[in-house]
Amino acid sequence: MKIAAITEDGTTISQHFGRAPSYLVVTVEEGKVTAKETRAKSGHRDFAAHHPDSAPGERHGYGEGAQARHTSMMETIADCQVLIVGGMGWGAYDGLKSSNIEPIVTDITSIDEAVKLYLEGNLPNLMERLH
Repeated sequence: MKIAAITEDGTTISQHFGRAPSYLVVTVEEGKVTAKETRAKSGHRDFAAHHPDSAPGERHGYGEGAQARHTSMMETIADCQVLIVGGMGWGAYDGLKSSNIEPIVTDITSIDEAVKLYLEGNLPNLMERLH
């Protein structure tokens, strides 16, 4: 199983999916972490001119071109089953689910702690952190 987490430094979970520059991908075999690797991730900095703000009260991530942007952000983790994030828009969340990647939105900041809690079945999925 492979679990990805969005990150800026390789150890902490970034607070926003679109702004994070990379993923830390953790490989788990028989309940134990066997490998870690950092993978580049496209994001807001790559398509800032095409990333409109949502209107107040509107769910983020469903505008023109959003699906293509989300797909490009997910390409490098297509082999992962789970993505752990600190926050994200609804469009990206739905895009991950459509790609058979389970998105988990959490307030845990340590990647190692979040992976441990996920494997124990105790990682909170805080849907109220979606925008």
